[in-house]
Amino acid sequence: MKTARVIAVERDLYTVRPTGGEDVRARLSGRFRHDAADATELPCTGDRVAVEISDESCVIHDVLPRDTVLRRKRPGKDVAFQLIAANIDVAFVVQGCGFDFNVRRLQRYLVVCRDGGIHPVIVLSKTDLVDEDERAGMIREIRAAGIDADVRCISNVTGEGVDGLSDAFEPGMTYCLLGSSGVGKTTLINRLLGTDYVTQECSATGEGIHTTTRRQLIEMENGGYLVDTPGMRELGILDADDGISESFSDITDLATQCRFADCTHTHEPDCAVRATVGEQDLADYQKLLRENERNSQKLHERRQADRQFARHCKAVMKQKNHGA
Repeated sequence: MKTARVIAVERDLYTVRPTGGEDVRARLSGRFRHDAADATELPCTGDRVAVEISDESCVIHDVLPRDTVLRRKRPGKDVAFQLIAANIDVAFVVQGCGFDFNVRRLQRYLVVCRDGGIHPVIVLSKTDLVDEDERAGMIREIRAAGIDADVRCISNVTGEGVDGLSDAFEPGMTYCLLGSSGVGKTTLINRLLGTDYVTQECSATGEGIHTTTRRQLIEMENGGYLVDTPGMRELGILDADDGISESFSDITDLATQCRFADCTHTHEPDCAVRATVGEQDLADYQKLLRENERNSQKLHERRQADRQFARHCKAVMKQKNHGA
């Protein structure tokens, strides 16, 4: 049995790179697939897996423990996790200075990163579309929302900030780019790595066109790794208490000074949060809390129903065996 890193996932086929070896195509063992409780236990891009390699095949038998995980609520009404990538050290959250800039969306990305144990860095791209005063205003808006993550400014057109961002990549570390479609993630990879990714020109509004369709782990010249991810239209929050607490640490710290331990920060007297935090920032925090609580409750109910169904199936099989 050998250890390998999952480079890419395409339905039931996996591209893996064994330690010290070349990329090979792999499939899951039947037992592993059968024993997996849900899709989150199956390999995703960035995972380290135990594989058995022969002259004719490569079979994945297990996923090794994950150091970090990037996940979101599965899009749509289904309350379940969707894995994006695993074992990521740093996530560059890319927002365009034009159409894409949105502090509320940025907060969601930071919650998802921190909940999975991933260090986030904000990248403001397409700085050539705005002047210095507009750019400074965006950074002030980010700071005013209580966001303390490092902010980098770049332009894929002029090259501003790209070299400095490239210097931030360290050997042996794994990075990913997150952001909406068209913010320049793939073009940035072209500049950073000199890859032959295909991208299309921006529209007249400065909005790029979606190009990445799968999550792929790219090896960098210095021995680090970079994951390019497709743009995400939905970024639902699920079971992310730690991520919310860390992303809104100013509010959670202030909450300890409230008069009541169970203060909801809405109407209670002597509320330290309401007295200090801006109305919009508090509303954003409470909105994420409500969404997280609602989705987490549905997830708990679903898991309970799954356990009851499993017990029912086991009882039916037991009854059939006795009858036989």
